[in-house]
Amino acid sequence: MSVRRTALILISVFLLAGCGGGEVEIGETNTWMSFETGMELARNMGKPVVIDFYTSWCRWCKVMDKDTFRNEKVASYLNEHFISIRLNAEQKTGRLEYSGRTYTPAGLARAFRVRGYPSIAYLDGNGKLIFVDAGFKKPGQFMVNLRYVRSGCYEKNVSIEEFRRRGGKCD
Repeated sequence: MSVRRTALILISVFLLAGCGGGEVEIGETNTWMSFETGMELARNMGKPVVIDFYTSWCRWCKVMDKDTFRNEKVASYLNEHFISIRLNAEQKTGRLEYSGRTYTPAGLARAFRVRGYPSIAYLDGNGKLIFVDAGFKKPGQFMVNLRYVRSGCYEKNVSIEEFRRRGGKCD
């Protein structure tokens, strides 16, 4: 994809976000998008998606935000190679369209079998769920997951556990 096309897509997303078409939350170093905006951008750019399922009361969600998501290397890698979406897993209002069905954020968390917080869902550029990983991850641990998804090892039927055992390699 050309730089010009990518820039036009990003400008469109930010304009839509400013006009009520979706929220864009820019943290200190990472950009979080609404579900609708993020999924549209992922489809247009072919980038994989990271969905942070959090709750307002979750201590480890707050620690992961502060220590992992705001880590300069993690944020830079996320911004360059992924579309980042953040959803309150207890929110029972709102309509999210996913795979031909309509969910609330809480309903989507249930559909993805989220059982604890924080939970991170990893999706490919077409929106297909790759895996969900629950629990706090330090920056290095989280980067392994990101590299796994970006490498496409899941397409070669290499599990995330095997990828970790092999030191971040598929082959």
